[in-house]
Amino acid sequence: MTITTKQRAFLKGLAMKTDPIFQIGKSGISEEIIKQLNAALEARELIKVNVLASSPYTTAEAANFAADGTGALLVQVIGNKFVLYKESVKHKKIKL
Repeated sequence: MTITTKQRAFLKGLAMKTDPIFQIGKSGISEEIIKQLNAALEARELIKVNVLASSPYTTAEAANFAADGTGALLVQVIGNKFVLYKESVKHKKIKL
């Protein structure tokens, strides 16, 4: 999935108003985390994730693992947070 720079900017703007709903800590990214991320992406389409200092991954590594595992688009990595977007099948809310 590819998006234009305007679409990415739009998603970044939406993400600014949201709080992180997941934290990745010392246990890293497991299959269970991927399942939960997929469920959240289906329900919300756009999620923000916080990477704790105890995580074995850097924020960029964790973001890439999560995006690959869920099939989502990595919108932004900033500080210790990252934003993922995946179009919902049943609960489409965001129109790009």
